[in-house]
Amino acid sequence: MTYEEALSYISRHGRFGMKLGTERTRAILDRMGGPDHGLRGALIAGTNGKGSTGACMAAILQAAGHNVGFMPKPHLISYTERIELNGRPVTEAEFVEILEALMPTFDRIAVDMGQATEFEMLTAMALAYLAPRIDRLVCEVGLGGRLDATNALDLGVAVITNVDLDHQKYLGDTIEQIAREKAAIIKPGNHVVTGCEGSALSIVEEHARNAGSLVWLLGRDIHVESRSRGWDGHVLDVAGPGFEHTDVMLPLVGDYQPANAALAVAAAHLLDTVTDDDVRSGLRSTRWPGRLQVFANQPRIILDGGHNPAAMTKAGATLRRLIGTERLIAVFAMLSERDPIQLLAALRTLNPDAVVFTEPGSAGGHAVSAEVLAGVYGRLGHAVVPAAAALKRAQELAGPDGNVLVCGSLYLVGEILALSA
Repeated sequence: MTYEEALSYISRHGRFGMKLGTERTRAILDRMGGPDHGLRGALIAGTNGKGSTGACMAAILQAAGHNVGFMPKPHLISYTERIELNGRPVTEAEFVEILEALMPTFDRIAVDMGQATEFEMLTAMALAYLAPRIDRLVCEVGLGGRLDATNALDLGVAVITNVDLDHQKYLGDTIEQIAREKAAIIKPGNHVVTGCEGSALSIVEEHARNAGSLVWLLGRDIHVESRSRGWDGHVLDVAGPGFEHTDVMLPLVGDYQPANAALAVAAAHLLDTVTDDDVRSGLRSTRWPGRLQVFANQPRIILDGGHNPAAMTKAGATLRRLIGTERLIAVFAMLSERDPIQLLAALRTLNPDAVVFTEPGSAGGHAVSAEVLAGVYGRLGHAVVPAAAALKRAQELAGPDGNVLVCGSLYLVGEILALSA
């Protein structure tokens, strides 16, 4: 089997197919012998910041001497990114080998319980590869929490970064409904770390009480202060019950990243004995592509995969602080499952000088038409397809001293990143 044939196998029912629930994932894992049993680590849910928090935590645990598995979602360029051991994604050959070993299990499950989804297969593949090789696992939840395939896991620590409106089609139309979905990752006796506020926090705390879980809350139990270093990230002071770290370097850009890092530090302390050097070394080495990432210069090209209004607005505020009144051209695409009115309103908060709308080919026909988006946006909008041509047009509009922001879709960000791969 080639890598391309492996991708065809796991995507045979559509890359965007979805069957919510954990029963089939649990059945697959049990037929595999329960590779997740006894694994310690963190399951990370939340509307925004899951990946950054997971990347920070994985780096801290690796600095502490652990063999660490990381299951981030989604990928930017290659499916191999979803299975990471000590900071290294599996190779395409390893990906194929893992799948071939599990295909008989997937086929038997299909007879008994119906065809496994792509996401369920990827979850099982990650655990099959990682479990024999690691002693700590950091797993990012895919969609929501309660019915996400990863919720079959109980790793001891549950992190819920925050709750905002996103994926309403599946999770509900209110903050409270979405919070209930995400808080359902809390298992009996888990330690819980959260940055939630308001009604979402009340729901998380209710779930934690029912599970007999300890809750550490950002701003109450966990405290962080940060000083911006511009495009070089931040310097942090992070403190919590029994720990304090000062003048810690974090290379991630984004005014919201210090909060994500603080959640990661707290979760690492709840899971393990980590030293000050572990925290410093881990955070200093953290990389998380596609999040306010400077991709090129003259003009400066920035990639940001935030794809809901809250994420786009926060990233935009950081970007404007960094570039001031410099010229800004946006390259924008979005998936059809999202509300264009809401996302375009968030885009307007950046006050771009122009927007080039496009459609990433990797979205498999699930992108909103560039012409439709440009029509809704108005006179400053241009429609250019494919994405590479859209980027070239944006560079021309920005000029060598300007800025180009690629945003709205992780598929678009991944496609642009792949141009230099």
